[in-house]
Amino acid sequence: MRKRVIALGFFDGVHLGHAALLQKTRARADELGLTAAAMSFDTHPDTLVFGCAVPLINTAQERERLMQTLFGIDEVILAHFDEAMMHMPWRDFITGYLVGGLHAQHVVCGHDFRFGDHGAGTPEKLREVCAGLGIGCDVIEKVTLDGQTVSSTYIRQLLQTGEAARAARFLGHRHLVSGVVVHGAHKGSQIGFPTANVPFAPGVLVPKRGVYLAEAAAGGSRFPALVNVGVHPTAGALAQPVLEAWLQGFDGDLYGREISVELAAFTRPERPFSSMQALREQLARDKNDLEVFFRK
Repeated sequence: MRKRVIALGFFDGVHLGHAALLQKTRARADELGLTAAAMSFDTHPDTLVFGCAVPLINTAQERERLMQTLFGIDEVILAHFDEAMMHMPWRDFITGYLVGGLHAQHVVCGHDFRFGDHGAGTPEKLREVCAGLGIGCDVIEKVTLDGQTVSSTYIRQLLQTGEAARAARFLGHRHLVSGVVVHGAHKGSQIGFPTANVPFAPGVLVPKRGVYLAEAAAGGSRFPALVNVGVHPTAGALAQPVLEAWLQGFDGDLYGREISVELAAFTRPERPFSSMQALREQLARDKNDLEVFFRK
């Protein structure tokens, strides 16, 4: 039976607020000689609770990867959020699910964590019940930066308005987009900028359309990258936006392979060009911006 220290939350974006919580979880696990775990949900609770889809900063797989690589979390538990979970009495969530089902020996949550039917469970109730069970409980206070509370909601707003550099400050890392490379129209190859096209996963936030300076991981190596988020208006508009990345220094075939792209800075909105030659000339200027950025 694996005994765990469990971080509680949805962890969308795995931002600076989550960092304080996950660091505490790792530290407690080391102190107690237990597994450092994080419990999240496969879908955002608001989708069911309020009947409105929340555009996610990251996929569940990306959240798991970020928690493990950045904070050394051993195990990420993705619970299915359904009617039964939504209406579970708050006390049962602690005694039956966390302690009885997941073998929690210590839990860590944020100051605004809510759980159980109608969100009746609070950090104070969690702490009280855990104390009665002999289970440790840490509650992490809110984290602020520049006088602004760090939250997934605020970071979504930054990404939707193209403020990738500021989003990276609040995330504590550059915004991650990953996926499997698919075939496009191959127009980039014709003008000397072969690109990798990555569709956005269903339900995931699409950042502001335009060109970004970025860094990409592919084939075990990292490359400076020019990224366009949009619908390719010059080369024939697409029905849905995609992420299109040119990896500086990469030579090879990425089709069918997964790449990860980290958005560092937004440089210009997406716009149509009068010709492919005009687009080529603009991409040459974008490439210069990329080289200057990574020489800093």
